[in-house]
Amino acid sequence: VWSVAFSPDGKRIVSGSRDATLRLWDAQTGQPIGQPLKGHSNDVLSVAFSPDGKRIVSGSRDDTLRLWDAQTGQPIGQPLKGHSNEVLSVAFSPDGKRIVSGSWDATLRLWDAQTGQPIGQPLKGHSNYVVSVAFSPDGKRIVSGSWDATLRLWDAQTGQPIGQPLKGHSNYVVSVAFSPDGKRIVSGSWDATLRLWDAQTGQPIGQPLKGHSNYVVSVAFSPDGKRIVSGSWDATLRLWDAQTGQPIGQPLKGHSNYVVSVAFSPDGKRIVSGSWDATLRLWDAQTGQPIGQPLKGHSNYVVSVAFSPDGKRIVSGSWDATLRLWDAQTGQPIGQPLKGHSNYVVSVAFSPDGKRIVSGSWDATLRLWDAQTGQPIGQPLKGHSNGVVSVAFSPVRVATPSGLGYVIVSGSWDDTLRLWDAQTGQPIGQPLKGHSNDVLSVAFSPDGKRIVSGSRDDTLRLWDAQTGQPIGQPLKGHSNDVASVAFSPDGKRIVSGSWDDTLRLWDAQTGQPIGQPLKGHSDYVWSVAFSPDGKRIVSGSSDQTLRLWPGDWSGFMHLACERLQYHPLLNAPETVVTGEELVKIGRDAKAACDRRPWLEASQPVRQSSWWEQAVDWVAGLWR
Repeated sequence: VWSVAFSPDGKRIVSGSRDATLRLWDAQTGQPIGQPLKGHSNDVLSVAFSPDGKRIVSGSRDDTLRLWDAQTGQPIGQPLKGHSNEVLSVAFSPDGKRIVSGSWDATLRLWDAQTGQPIGQPLKGHSNYVVSVAFSPDGKRIVSGSWDATLRLWDAQTGQPIGQPLKGHSNYVVSVAFSPDGKRIVSGSWDATLRLWDAQTGQPIGQPLKGHSNYVVSVAFSPDGKRIVSGSWDATLRLWDAQTGQPIGQPLKGHSNYVVSVAFSPDGKRIVSGSWDATLRLWDAQTGQPIGQPLKGHSNYVVSVAFSPDGKRIVSGSWDATLRLWDAQTGQPIGQPLKGHSNYVVSVAFSPDGKRIVSGSWDATLRLWDAQTGQPIGQPLKGHSNGVVSVAFSPVRVATPSGLGYVIVSGSWDDTLRLWDAQTGQPIGQPLKGHSNDVLSVAFSPDGKRIVSGSRDDTLRLWDAQTGQPIGQPLKGHSNDVASVAFSPDGKRIVSGSWDDTLRLWDAQTGQPIGQPLKGHSDYVWSVAFSPDGKRIVSGSSDQTLRLWPGDWSGFMHLACERLQYHPLLNAPETVVTGEELVKIGRDAKAACDRRPWLEASQPVRQSSWWEQAVDWVAGLWR
């Protein structure tokens, strides 16, 4: 949940999420109102109600804004296009006639809230991403916060900057807000502090407000202007005296992960927060106590989840030794827990036709289930001598001892894989031996002809799904357990996640690693998966975060170019490198990024040597 906001009457909340949707919530009961608001094609990073509460504006990683009818949840008109990169922050003017947006393209834009048309040219002045914007209460000024570590004030009529940048933070400024009387501004920064500013002079007021132990990512004034609330990656909220800058009481604790968005209700009595623990929480603004339960919930560790092929249901496996079925639209459980295992259920999967589910458990068995009734099918599948920690159905029907049907592969702590007839539950052939330690993850190739496995022996292995024989040598490159493996949708690549805190890409034909390890997590990588189009990879880690990664060369180049768009090595290489050849490569890299080849056909034509040099140069700089 990236962003949350109250309606002007305080009765509803809108939230924007990484699932590319907005949701409306009843602020009294915490229950969702209607269905998710769909229309964006990527994360919804910022949301805001219009002053009359009739419309909502959202900004997204798909580079657009959208307007929505707050009563019906329907989109109003077409997406608002004008930014060339992600839209990180949006706000209505106090009269509701204009919208301001801030973007990763380092600009702000003004929009006509009725027509959706841009007003004038982009507002330029920042040298890095504009991640937070706000109108003054009288609508005459705009304040912006940027990754260039400054704030800027702008004339809302002319779009011209007012005075010089407001300097005082030592890291990215990611949240800004005016006080209700318009005389002060508060900012939150990755330097773990808040700062107060005189909105007329642009001068800082007093010293930085210190109390958080990690990035301050959201700030807001109370309606009476006497208090400030802040949300931080230290997983807490804090209240501050807006006059003295002193903290009020203790941090507001209740989330189990980063708090990334906060807002006061219009009457100032409640606070809503959104967190990377995928929940929203309501708080009493006077006492700092949470109100009610989180807007979500479960039982014990949920260690495996899978969608049904039609996307209408989800199955989950838990350390409470049960499986549960869920309605993917409403999030409500379907029926009772599926009971039959006597130990942790650590892996679950639907059959390709959606009629069956297979589960693997620490009780050393697999079980088949009827996906409609939730009843177990037959007896437990026995053959492993230790916990079964990964299971998968073949994507296509193949010849089995009982006829044409699906095959199941399982990986176990007994160091082996086994193949099973999904119709009869009988093992097919002998165990697949080749790993020297626990097999933690298994997956079929899209054509069903190969299997990949990841093991505690720090390697991956490829197997012939028909004969059960290993293909080639172990795939080496990780320095710790390989906990998760997956094929790309075209079957040409494999991704692996490891306890060495990295992901690796592999050529599925040669078994050779592709590029360097993907680094970003600070703890074990437990789970990896390709997107259906193969362009993205998602990973889940013990550091309590998910990360998205490019899934192919074009994705990596897109990311590299995006990260380096303001870097002097691309924009003015002669200022940071010497030698005609290096300067030329820097310029060629800039030309390569400007061409935006990731928008072209998914199967690229081989480029000339200068282009390859440019790609390598950009990728190397990003790493």
